Amino acid sequence: MSLYTATMEVTIALAVVKTLVLIVGGLVTFFALKAYRRTRQRALGLLAGGFGLVTLGLAFAGLLHEILNVSLELGVLAESVLVLAGFTVIAYSLYVQ
Repeated sequence: MSLYTATMEVTIALAVVKTLVLIVGGLVTFFALKAYRRTRQRALGLLAGGFGLVTLGLAFAGLLHEILNVSLELGVLAESVLVLAGFTVIAYSLYVQ
């Protein structure tokens, strides 16, 4: 197996995994939002928002790098900031009553 083949296989695997993360994260966000709409509990609304931020963040680095030609390092930084913000919102949603 050549280096190019291994790199191409990893790139394809990464694209598949990131797509699955978007789908599953989108479903989790959708169900949390649906639960919020049914109950109108603020904590569930925050939870949905947090999951949405995490899901968006997990796909952001590649999107910025491939589509907007942003450096990969800057894309990963933006991704990490969104994931941190999402986890902060999730933690807060679990803390409030």
